Amino acid sequence: MSYEQVRRSIVSVQLQVQLAAEYGLPAAAALDGTGILPAVLSDPQQEISAAQELRVACNLVEALGHLPALGLEAGLRYHLSTYGIWGFALLSSPTFRSAAELALRYLDLSYAFVRFALREQRGQLHVLIEDRHIPAPVRQFLLERDFAAMINMVRELRPGGLPILGAQFAFRRPAYAARFAELIGAEPRFDAPEHSVWLDAAYVDAPLPQGNTLMARMCREQCQQLLARRQVRTGVAGRVRDRLLQNPGGMPGIEAVAAEMHMAVRSLRRRLGDEGTSFRALVDEVRQALAEELLTTAKLKLEEVAMRLGYSEPAAFVHAFKRWKGISPMAYRAQRLGGAD
Repeated sequence: MSYEQVRRSIVSVQLQVQLAAEYGLPAAAALDGTGILPAVLSDPQQEISAAQELRVACNLVEALGHLPALGLEAGLRYHLSTYGIWGFALLSSPTFRSAAELALRYLDLSYAFVRFALREQRGQLHVLIEDRHIPAPVRQFLLERDFAAMINMVRELRPGGLPILGAQFAFRRPAYAARFAELIGAEPRFDAPEHSVWLDAAYVDAPLPQGNTLMARMCREQCQQLLARRQVRTGVAGRVRDRLLQNPGGMPGIEAVAAEMHMAVRSLRRRLGDEGTSFRALVDEVRQALAEELLTTAKLKLEEVAMRLGYSEPAAFVHAFKRWKGISPMAYRAQRLGGAD
């Protein structure tokens, strides 16, 4: 399931509305078109959709986008305590590597719109940041926001942060480039092929000061339960998901599912869109959930897992899995079976 289909806490919107207010933008304007009432912002138990938060970001950029480094300023307001059990799970992780792996595994419990992945190369751990799926008008704002929030997280996990060897960004050098250098302690490159931050791999396996393996495991289980609850499907999307689960190795197309539900294909697409998803997203969601289960509970070869999920070639499955989780299926299996926290 992608971030668009997972409910999230309203806390992130609360932070953005506070930022807007400091620059004279009323809450009603920041929340315009979201369906969120200002009165519910103070309730941390309220859950919203990513689409609603995305609309808030659009409102901020439209009204305040002329302010330099607005995204960085927004991201620095996020602290580990902001994320609830997800943040506490990271704080309890024994090493930065285990915290990073857990963060990626349950990233949909954060407020991030960007996707992260890890890559080791020549003694460095590269944190890759992907933003191409984010709508263009708010892409750089959300990239900067989520990047600054990540830097805050690293600082809070380890006093003084981790030594950052370098960073690069695919956009043009902004007028406020010095703010990036202040945050990472190094001069970043711009107009680069990708967004990434490079850490010295020698530091990522050092013990974290508040690491507690038992507590981290308990938090991980709570993260799994919370994510499962937020992913529960109802309505038309739930019926489609249940149908796809009946035969994951030979999933029917949207035409067949629409016919079984006595609906026109156009109507089915519209109903799914109204519920914040699509037929393709539901297919991905089912395959991802089953892939995780098959990789960790069944002693199947990669080819067998791919076949059971309806992929004609293992390479296609590997590509899809990396898109979902940021790592290969075999690396995911090794982490889960190895008990990595």
